[in-house]
Amino acid sequence: MTLENRIEAFVALGKQLRSLTHEDKQAWAFAAASRNTWFTEENVSCALSGIITMLDEQYLREWLYPYHLKQVTPKKVGVVMAGNIPMVGFHDFLSVLISGHYLLAKLSSDDEVLIRRLSDMLISIEPAFANRIEFVPLLKGADAIIATGSDNTARYFEYYFAKRPHIIRKNRTSIGVLTGHEEPDDLRALGEDVFRYYGLGCRNVSKVFVPEGYKFDRFFEANEHRSNILDHHKYQNNYDYNKSILLVNRVPHFDNGFMLVQQSQGLVSPISVLFFDTFSSLADLRHKLAEVKDKTQVVVSAHGWLENSVPFGEAQKPMVWDYADGVDTLAFLQRL
Repeated sequence: MTLENRIEAFVALGKQLRSLTHEDKQAWAFAAASRNTWFTEENVSCALSGIITMLDEQYLREWLYPYHLKQVTPKKVGVVMAGNIPMVGFHDFLSVLISGHYLLAKLSSDDEVLIRRLSDMLISIEPAFANRIEFVPLLKGADAIIATGSDNTARYFEYYFAKRPHIIRKNRTSIGVLTGHEEPDDLRALGEDVFRYYGLGCRNVSKVFVPEGYKFDRFFEANEHRSNILDHHKYQNNYDYNKSILLVNRVPHFDNGFMLVQQSQGLVSPISVLFFDTFSSLADLRHKLAEVKDKTQVVVSAHGWLENSVPFGEAQKPMVWDYADGVDTLAFLQRL
């Protein structure tokens, strides 16, 4: 296959995904939820929308333009995929295949169904991909590795794959910045960054920095419509458990009935909990953000006013050129 063949196939995949009916998406979500109940219809549909945007022909060609992929010598690239949110491994799936390599994918047990469906759909569009995609339990035959996991598994990956070219991704989370001057629409958009996928993604905001003396009343009011998140039994269980822990330990916190807000130096909050910390000045804020830069995936602010941040509501809408952990996957694949 030529690079042009590969681009055309992925563009066609995007169009085919766009044509999925509501009933089709329901079927995808039902199949996925049978293995992972966090994968609701709404969240699967949202993830599909993100993939459709990535596969827009203009965006794909703009993304690929700076690279020299016609000279790539095909290698077997093993990818250890995460399963925290629906189809989170798709960008690696796309990157490996569109760059001309062979994909050896080790799927997470939490997200086996959807990635396989995408693969089947791609192969039906371009049968030549059939011998370029293999789902494997182990990555012994891989020439290079891309792996995503926790800080603990990353240490194992780095040891086990030390002699092969690799990208190893660790735990990251996302941060919101509030000034107290946000409008209700801004705070509702921030709620999307906090609550989408139940907060399970590395692009979910799990901590906010706020001015000293900040009141969370307006944030709670703007997101009251999200109270039905408690309809998910696992979220409800997490909320009840974390609330009981805070109460038993007499930890000061705010509670709106479905979310807990706690001051903490930590970055990654438990499900149903949002951490916050304060800043005294813009310089203080920049210093605190710099200290956790290596643990941060995205920073969001109202309309993206803060340098190197994205607008509220956009954390879970990465473009195809937005690389996880800021590591250029295509440049890595091009060099193999």
